[in-house]
Amino acid sequence: MKLRLGLLVLMMFGRAAQASQGMAACDVEDFQTLLQPGSLQAEARAHWLDRTRLQWPGQQAVAGERWKLHVSAAGSLSVQVGQAVQGGEASHELRVDAEALPAALAERFRFVGAGLRLKLEAVDSASLHRAQLLLTREDEAGRVLAFTRIQNAGALDDLYGGAAEAKDLGVSIQARTATAFKLWAPTARAVSVCVYDSDEAKAARMAQRLQRDEATGIWSGQAAQDLSGRYYRYLVEVFVPGRGWVLNRVSDPYSISHGVDSRRSYIADLDAAALKPKGWQQHRRPAPLRSNTDMAIYELHVRDFSIGDATVPVAHRGRFAAFSDKASAGMKHLRLLARAGMTDVHLLPVFDIASIPESGCATPTVPKAATDSPEQQRAVMAVASRDCFNWGYDPLHYGSPEGSYSSQAADGARRIVEFRQMVQALHESGLRVGMDVVYNHTPASGQHRHSVLDRIVPGYYQRLDAAGKVERSTCCDNTATEHRMMAKLMVDTAVRWARDYRIDSFRFDLMGHQPRAAMEQLQREVDAAAGRHVQLIGEGWNFGEIANGARFVQASQLSLNGSGIGTFSDRSRDALRGGSAGDSGKAMRSNQGWLNGLVYAPNDAAPMRDKAELLRAADLVRVGLAGSLRDYEMEASDGRRRKLSEIAYGDQPAGYVAQPGEVVNYVENHDNQTLFDLNVLRLPRDATREERLRVQMLASALTAFSQGIAYFHAGQELLRSKSLDRNSYDSGDWFNRIDWSLSDNGYGAGLPPEQDNGRDWDLLRPLLADASAIKPLPADIARSRGMFLDLLKIRASSKLLRLDSTAEIQKRLSLLNTGPAQNPLVMAAVLDGEGLAGAGFRRLLYLVNVGREAQSLVFEGERGRAYRLHPVQLAASAADPRVRQEARHEAGSGRFFVPAQSAVVWVLE
Repeated sequence: MKLRLGLLVLMMFGRAAQASQGMAACDVEDFQTLLQPGSLQAEARAHWLDRTRLQWPGQQAVAGERWKLHVSAAGSLSVQVGQAVQGGEASHELRVDAEALPAALAERFRFVGAGLRLKLEAVDSASLHRAQLLLTREDEAGRVLAFTRIQNAGALDDLYGGAAEAKDLGVSIQARTATAFKLWAPTARAVSVCVYDSDEAKAARMAQRLQRDEATGIWSGQAAQDLSGRYYRYLVEVFVPGRGWVLNRVSDPYSISHGVDSRRSYIADLDAAALKPKGWQQHRRPAPLRSNTDMAIYELHVRDFSIGDATVPVAHRGRFAAFSDKASAGMKHLRLLARAGMTDVHLLPVFDIASIPESGCATPTVPKAATDSPEQQRAVMAVASRDCFNWGYDPLHYGSPEGSYSSQAADGARRIVEFRQMVQALHESGLRVGMDVVYNHTPASGQHRHSVLDRIVPGYYQRLDAAGKVERSTCCDNTATEHRMMAKLMVDTAVRWARDYRIDSFRFDLMGHQPRAAMEQLQREVDAAAGRHVQLIGEGWNFGEIANGARFVQASQLSLNGSGIGTFSDRSRDALRGGSAGDSGKAMRSNQGWLNGLVYAPNDAAPMRDKAELLRAADLVRVGLAGSLRDYEMEASDGRRRKLSEIAYGDQPAGYVAQPGEVVNYVENHDNQTLFDLNVLRLPRDATREERLRVQMLASALTAFSQGIAYFHAGQELLRSKSLDRNSYDSGDWFNRIDWSLSDNGYGAGLPPEQDNGRDWDLLRPLLADASAIKPLPADIARSRGMFLDLLKIRASSKLLRLDSTAEIQKRLSLLNTGPAQNPLVMAAVLDGEGLAGAGFRRLLYLVNVGREAQSLVFEGERGRAYRLHPVQLAASAADPRVRQEARHEAGSGRFFVPAQSAVVWVLE
């Protein structure tokens, strides 16, 4: 007999909910309690397409068979092939659906394999999703022939799509007289909020049952007092496939702050005066940029910035507060960068991070040992899981500041105030503030302690494979930003950072795993919230289960044209550095690039290569100089005039963007080896300290001169080394150090951690043993910084190096020294400044010579032009005297002489 499920659900879980949602449940420390076991294990191969339609890949209609949806509010279903389903309280027969799907639905679920489409009729489908469900194919006698669970996102988005319009999920203070709580949990059968007087309180001060809104699946409640300064968490009763009904004690996905290790969320109004540092309302942030291409970005890790800086008070080291120490060596350095032309500091993750203990973190005692010893890394890695360092690409809560960077992790208010103080201090130093955000994955899913989203709405927030398992192509548990409420969480928390913390720009980790549509919605909403344009850039890599648009139009390199959102370009990066980011073993040495010796200065591991490889690499470097624009044309090394999109980068077009503001140019960031370390591997072993310095600055020059957004890694200007570490995400302070005193670049700190580098130790050991010959002297580091600052000044001096449209680049930029007869050791270009506001010069010509010897080139079109060195390079204070002393120009012949391993800029006033 079929039962009306809505009544059944109320009857069965009402009593259980009353027992599990009281004050006593609030006071239990364990993050989960099993209420009713339900151990059925089954893959989830079928998909809800909307509230009534399902698709079961690989199945087909067969005469005499039927399809049924079995329901158990108690979670007691059991099944074996060849027998009838046991333990269900209701079942519903489904019919084959032969009607064409609406276009939007067909597009959304185009990744679902071909199979049987079924329809559920005359059933309260909303109540189904608060019970255990099983889809079966049965014979006429009711014996099961096949069974599966069903992936729920399509139904939940259809049934509860109205929740995406809610503006106040999380906690909010109502007119200073009441506190409201709202949580989206449409599959829960009961939700309560527990409120605590402090983060350490053993017992809750109150527990309140929340009320469910049937239209949205949002549970809400209100306390008739302002609970600011208290802490809370939710009790969520939800069915978990394979486990049963559980009571999850879980923090709020919309948390604005937390106590220690994020066990509890913090109650506050971000607009409260107590959460605003002195001068916050009045402080002047840098003016909005006229164009994306005006951005020069400095990527920096909060802990790296100050943990080793003796000029910072001990209590502030490694924390947000260090940015407020205006007299510190680090802040002085940042102000130097800002005055030279750096516009943005982009902070590696500063949201709530799962992997860093917020109290009692361990500090390794690193022994003094040889430069090629394994002892240093052994000490560091012994406590790596408990130390104070991690890059932080494991977001626990997207909208809350990280507690380990606060001076008082147990105080939810302090991390808010200190984060704002950091932003204020950077703004007052002339720098805009960007955030590195990670919406493509979570640190865990399922019923793990660090799984927040999946313990509230199981199976919804994560992207699942064909069997219903969580996809992990990003490294961790992928999120599904194609689902409405995951996209909403991404947009809403980004809006919070832009509006309430005055974040000026965002960098999106693995942005290609997100839909373009979601990113464009985010762009609109953060702009509106900030009252100005907020620049968005990200990693547009195309890989994994969503590659090539398998599930949606991605926010990837080839799919963002015209969006105004920037992606990192690997084209010129790989051409300059050599090889690819994933090189290991002998390839780390043999895969030389244009910068470090390809063909013209082979190292002892390099195979024989012909000049054609160097010419192809030079073409890709020029692609970067021209902003990677699809439609810009140049003479390629084969002698043909080609659009940049017609030049190959593997199996992709080298030129791929519509406008220059959509490309981010870089040669180094936090990932992989630093450029200094990579050059240790790839430059000839006899390279001198001077040559290593100059090659590093050539890379910085090419980034500064390339059309588009310029992106630099903190310490790139200081010849920063991580002692050859290829992946320092968990390598502690020891291998991630930055020395603002300019006395040590970090090279020779011992063999890098075995976890990611051990297989290559035999290759690395002799290079580290030779540290005395390779490691730069303090004077080298100081000169490197000076040369870098000069490059920033040159970029900032002329809009010609920051053109903001394809039309302007096509009109003004001419790449020189191209084609088969080129000198492949020299990059050269001329820019026409006539009639361009902000050009600064009538004409600007640059040459970058990577060769170990001086080069001379003749440009017929420049005959008779009286060029002189750029004022920055001509000045007596210029950091690179070689350019001033050796660079020459013969106006009559149009011949230019470029010193070895030098970047030279000539101008016409």
